[in-house]
Amino acid sequence: MAKRFTRQEIVDRLKSEINKGKAIFDAFAGTGISAKFSEVGGADMITTHILARFRMAGHSSMAGYLPIADANAVTLELGKRDILPVIKNTPVMAGLLGADPTRNMDFFLDEILAAGFSGVLNCPTLALVDGNFRRTLEETGLAYDKEVEMIALAHRKGLYTKAFCTTVEEASKMLEAGCDNIIVHGGNTSGGSIGSKTATSLDALVDLIQTILDTVKRKNPQSLVTCHGGAAETPGDVQYLLSKTQGLDGYVGGSTAERLPVEKAITRAIREFKDLQLSPGAR
Repeated sequence: MAKRFTRQEIVDRLKSEINKGKAIFDAFAGTGISAKFSEVGGADMITTHILARFRMAGHSSMAGYLPIADANAVTLELGKRDILPVIKNTPVMAGLLGADPTRNMDFFLDEILAAGFSGVLNCPTLALVDGNFRRTLEETGLAYDKEVEMIALAHRKGLYTKAFCTTVEEASKMLEAGCDNIIVHGGNTSGGSIGSKTATSLDALVDLIQTILDTVKRKNPQSLVTCHGGAAETPGDVQYLLSKTQGLDGYVGGSTAERLPVEKAITRAIREFKDLQLSPGAR
């Protein structure tokens, strides 16, 4: 069963990696096997949420934004039964829908703590919703500010906090809430069988990261800034982002940490088995 880490223990672990010149890698996991081997591979954090659950069931992770399931219930159950039991010594985080109007988030975060989670992330997030729908959600109380409130509450409870942000304004609000790790979200990841066909290019992602990063580091130099999504599909792509930005601390892998490796590995393994030939005497 996973150890529950204090916020300060996580901060110290991550800073230790950065001081060694190593990029932080936060692995999203929608199954126990993904989580288990993310730890074996050396992931600094493991995060589970409803988007990862859909992704590893073969569906678009964006299904997590539709009214198909209770996002927070799925995360809690997935963590308790599948993820936390197979992890030994890596912080496990819960991706939560902060704007959930059906829960008292104060009480629910106590459940998250009791289950063994060490931190939280605002996922699903309204940061990825725009246009008329976003405006309507904001005007009717289902706002990004609810996610900010959740992060502030989690911070007060001693949980490590991470936040998806797509603008300087969102990042600034999360910093004021005490967020430890700002994650610049570049939109859904491209590649593979269910990745986005159009995605934020690497160069556009560099510009977005640097814009948000400069604000974050100016306001709180101790805050970590990592990135996620867009056209970053490979370690080489992420190295490009790290080399083209000043101050980026690491990367958050979702599809790149579990879906894309699994798609390739299973396809290759099955094809190799199907290439086997019967001996002449067996026909």
